[in-house]
Order: sequence, then C-alpha cells, then structure tokens
Amino acid sequence: MLPDIRDTGLAEALSERYLAYALSTIMSRSLPDVRDGLKPVHRRLLFAMRQLRLSPDDAFKKSARVVGDVMGKFHPHGDSAIYDAMVRLAQDFAVRYPLVDGQGNFGNIDGDNAAAMRYTEARMTEVAEQLLRGIDEDAVDFRQTYDGEGSEPLVLPAAFPNLLANGSQGIAVGMATNIPPHNAEELCDALLHLIKHPDARIETLVDMIPGPDFPTGGILVEDRASVVESYRTGRGSFRLRARYEVEKLKNGTYQIIITEIPYQVQKSRLIERMAELMQARKLALLGDILDESAADVRIVLEPKSRNVDPAVLMESLYKFTELETKFSLNLNVLDADQTPRVMSLPETLRAFLDHRHEVLIRRSRFRLGKIEDRLEVLAGYLIAFLNIDEVIRIIREEDHPKEEMIRRFELTERQAEAILNMRLRSLRKLEEIELRKEFEELTAEKQEIETLLEDEVLRWKTVSGEISEIRRIFGKRTELGRRRTEIGTAPSDIEVPMEAMVEREPITVICSDKDWIRAVKGHIADDADLKFKEGDEGKFLVRAETTDRILIFASDGRFFTVTADKLPRGRGHGEPLRLLIDLDNDEAIVEILPYRKGQRLLLASSDGRGFIVNSDDLLAQKKAGKQVLNPATGAKAQICLPVDGELVAIVGTNRKLLVFETAEVPEMARGKGVILQRYKDGKLGDVTFLKAEEGLSWEQTGGRTRTETDLTAWRGKRAGAGKMPPNGFPRPARFT
Repeated sequence: MLPDIRDTGLAEALSERYLAYALSTIMSRSLPDVRDGLKPVHRRLLFAMRQLRLSPDDAFKKSARVVGDVMGKFHPHGDSAIYDAMVRLAQDFAVRYPLVDGQGNFGNIDGDNAAAMRYTEARMTEVAEQLLRGIDEDAVDFRQTYDGEGSEPLVLPAAFPNLLANGSQGIAVGMATNIPPHNAEELCDALLHLIKHPDARIETLVDMIPGPDFPTGGILVEDRASVVESYRTGRGSFRLRARYEVEKLKNGTYQIIITEIPYQVQKSRLIERMAELMQARKLALLGDILDESAADVRIVLEPKSRNVDPAVLMESLYKFTELETKFSLNLNVLDADQTPRVMSLPETLRAFLDHRHEVLIRRSRFRLGKIEDRLEVLAGYLIAFLNIDEVIRIIREEDHPKEEMIRRFELTERQAEAILNMRLRSLRKLEEIELRKEFEELTAEKQEIETLLEDEVLRWKTVSGEISEIRRIFGKRTELGRRRTEIGTAPSDIEVPMEAMVEREPITVICSDKDWIRAVKGHIADDADLKFKEGDEGKFLVRAETTDRILIFASDGRFFTVTADKLPRGRGHGEPLRLLIDLDNDEAIVEILPYRKGQRLLLASSDGRGFIVNSDDLLAQKKAGKQVLNPATGAKAQICLPVDGELVAIVGTNRKLLVFETAEVPEMARGKGVILQRYKDGKLGDVTFLKAEEGLSWEQTGGRTRTETDLTAWRGKRAGAGKMPPNGFPRPARFT
C-alpha cells in the first residue's frame, strides 16, 4: 500500500496545525463552561469520583486511585496535572466552595505543596454533589471518551452556580479568563430576581452582588461605579486590601495585626517581600515583622515609633507590598454553543438559568418515560390480579403462555413478560392493594409532570424553588456560606510622608557648572573641598534631606522635580542632570532648591517681567517638567528667589536700582508675569528682598559691607525705571 503523500505549503500546514492546537486549548483546557463553571479536567475529576462512590457520606479513598481513573478513562494527560487540579479543588484558601474534601496534606497558604497522591485521600463535598445532581436522569448530553470505551458528560447539571461562586482562571491561545469567586447566597438572590424580572438593571443586580467574595477574606475597596462598569462589560478589576486591627500595648505603644491577606497572595512570600523592603530602607515607618500564624493568619507589624499613625503606616504598606492587590475581571467563557466570548454579569446569570431550565425539562421527560414504563407494567399486574385463576391456568396448561395471555387479555409483550416473571409471593391480597396505590400515585405524578412540561411559568417557579433550596443550604447563616470579604468604600487619599518610603538623613546636593549632579551624605560647608571634572567647577550647593523633593528651575521657564533619594550618591562626579530630566541642550539651570510646602517664590525673566508663585504649583509629575514662567521671545528665565521681606529691590544691567513693595507683585500659577522694572538700554541684573528697617546691604571691594538704610531716593512703584545706585555699588550690578 502506497503512503498518502500530498503536496502542502509550509504556511498552510503550520496554520492548520496551529489552529487545531488553539481550538483544543480553548475548548478543552483553559476556558470554563458558563453553565457549570468547570473546565474538562475538573468535570472529569468529579465524574470519576462519583463512579468511585466518593459521596460526602462515604469513606475517603486514595487520591492516587481517583487520579488513575481520571487519567485512564477520561483525561489523556499527565498524572501531575490531574492531581494539581484536584488539590486546588480541595484548598479552602484557593476555592471559595471546595468541590473536593481532602484528608491529609493538601498544601497551605504559605505556598507549600501538597503531599504526594499516594499519601492523601479524598471524596466529594456537598457542593460537588449538587453539581452532579440528576446526571443519571438524562439531564445532559454525553460523548465518547478519548479511547471510545466509555462515555463522559459534556456538561454537568449544575444545581449550584459554580462559575461565579468559585470563579475560574485560565490562559488559552490569544485569550484568557479571570473570574473572581462570589457569595452563593448573593448569587441566588440575583438569580431569583432575574427570574421575576428578566430585564433587570445591572445596578439592581449589583445591589444584590456588591462584589466578589474571596475565600481569604480581605476588604474590597473598589468604587461602586467601577464595580458596576466591570460587571456591565465583563472586564475590569477589583481592588482588595488586607484586613488588620490595632492592638494597644502599654506605655502608649501599639502593634498592627494582619488577620486576612488578599486572595492568591502567598503569606511567606508577602513577609519576605516586606523584609526586603525594610532592608532597602523603603519602609522606614515599620520597625519589625513577626509571623505568629497557626491555622489562622496572624502577622504582627511593629511600628518604628509609637507616634506613627497606624493608618499612615498601613497606607505605605498598601503602596509597596501585596497587602493591597488588584484582581482583574475577564468574564471570558464558553457559552452553551461552545463559543468563547466575554459575557456581562446578567448574561452569565441568564445562561445559568437557561441551563437549569433545560435540565428541568430533560429530567422531567426522563422521569415521565420511567413513569409510563412502570405504569405499563403495573397495568399488566392489575389485569393479572383480576384474572388470577385464568392466568394460572394458561401458565400451567398452554404451550405458549406468553402469546396466549397477549391474545386473551390484550396485553403488551412487556406486560406479559412481567406477569410471567412475577413471584408467587406477589399473589397475596396485600400486594394487590400496594400495586393499586402505586398506580394511582404514579398516575398523579404523571399528570403533574405533563402539566409542568406544558406550563413555562410553572417550570420557572420550579427552578426558583431549586435555587431557593441552594440558598438555604449554602446561605450566609452557615459557616461555609458566610460572606468573608467585607465590602468597604474607596479609600480616601491619605498623604504618605516620604519617610514612609525613604529613611530620612541629611544630604548635600551638588551640581556643577556643566550640570553634573550628585548628593553626598551630611550637610557640608560652603568652602568644602569638592572635586569636579577637569574644566568644570561647582555652581549649586543645596542642603536637603533624602525625603525631600528637589525643584530644578531652567532658563526656559520650566520646573522639574527629582526626589532626593534618586540622585546619584557618593564622592564621585555624579552623573549628567539631563539623564534625570528632559532639558534641552541650549537651556541652562537657573536654580536648584528643596521643595517646601506653601513656600512663595519670585520668578523673573531677563526682560524684567515676573510674578510670585506658590511652590505647590511647581511640582512636576513627568520627566518633561512643568512650564510655569513663559519668557517673551528673546528672553530667558533668570531669577527664582524665596519671598522674604516686604520690599523688592531690583537692579538692571544699566545700573538702575528700583525698590518697591512686594505686595505690588501678583501671585500667579503660571504665565509671562508683570513688568517689574522697565529698561531702555539693558536687562534684568539681580533681585533681592529686604526689610525697610534693615535697609539694603552689599559687599564692597576689600570685603567690607555697606548698608544703606535711607532708600527714599530709589523707592517707587513697580514697573518704574529706577535710579542709579549709591556710590560703591558692585559692578556688574548684583546684590550678592
């Protein structure tokens, strides 16, 4: 026989095979079914456990036996993958409503692995039984297993709303799913409301389902509007925080106890991360961490000082650690037609209801068939009792009693066969009474089922009853059903001081004439011996602290903000300032100073224009800086000076001096400014602030200082030209 060889392009062959792989991953591995919320491996695990008779009331059996049955009969994958899936279904910190009742070591919240499958035992939980309820009553379709020797369900009947109750996660090819767990009672309330009001508003459903209910608890601090939008679109995120309490100790001290951590956060890794941040001096408000957990979670946080506000300390921890996380919502599931798509919350709930309605119809028809089959047999029995003597005669004397009874009493073949198989003990009078009673009861039940199948309103009432029963079994009054995740409010903005992130210590910021910047430890003197690159020299020396934000004012009128702890440290030459900020090469640095909240600064350009600005308006969030002063064409920003006095003294390069009141300079957030001094020939030289009683001082040649207290000759209004300064005033004209 010749081999089947076909000429196929590589691209076509690859695309065909990749498509088959992608479809297999999407349909048979990664995405859950919207009806039962299960992936194939989970569905096969539960079905195999049912075949092994591992109900909640039966004894445990080795996990290895379950894994072996699943792998051998239904799931052609490795045993480790099957066991890992089974372990997760048994972990009460990973699954909100566990489907597997595990005995032995099934792992813990620290991230430790479960024991090998030969050491652990398992059986189903009540939730799993609810998912399988009615599976023997033709409630769902079956298909052949991979080897063709058996059959497996395509979907489970799912009396429990498992998809949203337990959530799901998976990564397929080109798509993924991420569904958080929810509270079963809240889901049932929404389902019951949706039955009565099929067009219910999303806001009404969110009133009943205010957010996820994670197995590890925590506090949901997402804004309601964001929650509504997430459920409306099927995409979004939920902000989750750890739960803590403050324990008061003696002498006014306290400690913070973390009792619940966010979902899917490993406790051991969380503590390691916090310790690393402490060593890196990123959590300067935190003194120590202790793990006193047993079966419960108890992480003890000791503040560095009793004066630290617990809310501020926790806010810094929320910012830098996994004590606050975001759980993404991506409601991507396989619908009833096995088509992957993102559903909204109402669509998901409606799909579950439609499935339950379909299951009810199929189970009712199955039961109706069983009843009709039994009634046929019972009718034959009753005919036999009415003609018992003749029946006995036919059986004793006729060569073909079956055919004779069919002819004589107009029986069906099944009725005749049942009469022939009847035991002699059944011929007593009491048995006839019981048969008549059973016949009447089944006839009544048949009528009820036929009425149910004909009346859609009655069917939905029955579905409502089933959901109400689930609500009762797994309601919030039970230990399993109580809500664990608290629905909080969006947190108010708590200002976290820089010391919560960086350890405070004094530094000196040094910037050279060629804009090489660095920071050295401590506050050094102005005349300290500093080294610079060849041909370079010092220009700015600013005393600050590591927790400060440093303001940098450039000649184009832009302000840049750099955090002091990000500056290069050490006694070297530092690094170019332009690596930290986006400053054009033809622009120069005018001033460097530490940010002080509420400080007032005078800004001025070389053409004599300027204004006063609040330092709070100067902070820049981006590397490109913030445009504050807008110099006119041909002018450059030249002055950035803290306001310190009721008088402003300004001198131009033409040696004209003008003194006017500070109140005449307007305070603005940004702009070109007002005219401070007019120039006919010249431009701005220097500006200073002074107090009237102290007068104006300047340094003369030889190091002597002269003070002029009578400034009447130079006093005027803003925007004046000014007059020549006193004899001995520096050349070029500067105040310092």
